[in-house]
Amino acid sequence: QVQLVESGGGLVQPGGSLRLSCAASGIIFSINDMGWFRQAPGKQRELVSTISNSGNTNYAASVKGRFTISRDNAKNTVYLQMNSLKPEDTAVYYCNAQIKRSWANRVNDYWGQGTQVTVSS
Repeated sequence: QVQLVESGGGLVQPGGSLRLSCAASGIIFSINDMGWFRQAPGKQRELVSTISNSGNTNYAASVKGRFTISRDNAKNTVYLQMNSLKPEDTAVYYCNAQIKRSWANRVNDYWGQGTQVTVSS
């Protein structure tokens, strides 16, 4: 079994900051990309940011310059530092990881349970 456990969501005022964390645990041989997606009410899930196992990053245009993704490979953990938050950032944020469970297995996508981020005054 592989689990992704997220933490760090909550309520914050516009202009504030939050830091999300997501730790992968279980039988893990290797992890390729890790990332964050979000889904606002009535909208489709969208990519926020991804990071490769070598540290290459990718951001949605709407968060570039405000959000920073990072990872600790020794801890199988990915982080999302969110600054200058806006009401339109309000959504459920989901962690994603591309994981191989053994040398012979293929890479599979795993998802966290989601954490609510609400930006409101």
